[in-house]
Amino acid sequence: MIVAAIVPHSELNHLLATWGYPAVFLFVGAESLGIPIPGETMLILASLYAGSTHKLSVEGVVATAAAGAIVGDNIGYLIGRVGGYRLLKRYGRYIRVDERRLKIGRYLFDHHGGKVVFFGRFVSVLRTYAAFLAGTNEMHWATFLAWNAAGGIVWATIFGVGYYAFGSTLKHLQGGIDVALAAAAVAGILAGIWYLRRKERELGERAEAAYPD
Repeated sequence: MIVAAIVPHSELNHLLATWGYPAVFLFVGAESLGIPIPGETMLILASLYAGSTHKLSVEGVVATAAAGAIVGDNIGYLIGRVGGYRLLKRYGRYIRVDERRLKIGRYLFDHHGGKVVFFGRFVSVLRTYAAFLAGTNEMHWATFLAWNAAGGIVWATIFGVGYYAFGSTLKHLQGGIDVALAAAAVAGILAGIWYLRRKERELGERAEAAYPD
């Protein structure tokens, strides 16, 4: 999994407490247009913050994240459409896009364009570059927009509501059973991360086999 630019959680929390919804929009939007910063982490922290402090509403967090995802993705799509491949070949190494990841993107768009845009919202390497790759591979804009909007809304809702509920639960933990349930939830999240990393490796192997040159 591509690791976004390293920003301490304490700094993200400070930005969130100071700026609120605009911070969520900017981080999610910037990650979506291709800048490797922790947009999803900001969404998660905002949802936990809303659940534990109620200074933000979960509806506001979800709507802001979805809007940031859609706007950022469309900017990324436009950049990719105008000159994506040349930019990646020349500057990709600066944002950790190497030949292998270019091949992963090409392989996925050749076989599953719409699904890549939708489900790519849930996978780190694709969340940052799917829109750019869609433009680079000249995916029809109307098709891209439909899948992109659906993915952004579903992603923001699942992560926003899920972590909001988790944050609310953490605030009211009282006994051993509650702690055990929280630990099980964390274990589930870690298992999901491990699965996504495994799938990225498998995709890399398939792409290398499909485009050996």
